Amino acid sequence: MGRKARTPPQDRTARPVPVWGQTMTASPIRIEVYLETGSRRTFAAALEWPGWARSGRDEAEALASLLAHAPRYAREVSSARLGFRAPSDQRGFVIKERLTGDATTDFGAPGAVPSIDVQPLPADGLKRQLRLLRAAWKAFDRAAEGARGGTLRTGPRGGGRDLAKMILHAYHADQAYLSALGWKARALPVDPGAGWPRLRAEVEAALAASARGEIPAIGPRGGRRWTARTFVRRAAWHALDHAWEIEDRLTPAPARSPMR
Repeated sequence: MGRKARTPPQDRTARPVPVWGQTMTASPIRIEVYLETGSRRTFAAALEWPGWARSGRDEAEALASLLAHAPRYAREVSSARLGFRAPSDQRGFVIKERLTGDATTDFGAPGAVPSIDVQPLPADGLKRQLRLLRAAWKAFDRAAEGARGGTLRTGPRGGGRDLAKMILHAYHADQAYLSALGWKARALPVDPGAGWPRLRAEVEAALAASARGEIPAIGPRGGRRWTARTFVRRAAWHALDHAWEIEDRLTPAPARSPMR
């Protein structure tokens, strides 16, 4: 009798080959988020995507707003080239942490610090954070430039900053965030137009120093300073929040005649 042919061993590392006509389903997208709840307002924020944070009256409304703003966030961070993809519905959000908010939360800004923010930030992590922060800055600059020549609608009682005050507010906010990080910036121009490049260079230097552990975690008065992650989380949110506010409130100026 002849010898029986041996069956070649199966390659257990090979991926299954799709059969013609068979649909291959992609793995569902999962985004880890944290919730920050005050007495009147709740924020939902993505842990690994700083700047993507929205609020509502409760958890459900905050998560719904976060999902609704995903296309906007995707547009703004596309320049960072980090492959952002949002889940198709709220089931894609994985709640990793629930934090207690305070007056800052109820005022309308995220203020609680998730546990990931106190973890060490390696060099590649810092590069990623900086790319997202720069994308948020670009979004704000683009919105402000696009609003020149138009007006920003006011609220029911005439409230709301005009464009010049909005730009100045954002400029001063980043300076205040530097202080929260524990970095003393050099004297900066009063005018944001001249001061933004210098301020943003200061921010990048400060974030690098913070990530390397060169800034003490506790300030001279005993208060805990912001980490690099917390700075980027807050600054990116602030830039995007006001960029979208400018876009939403903008009333375009009347078109000029080509003969003028």
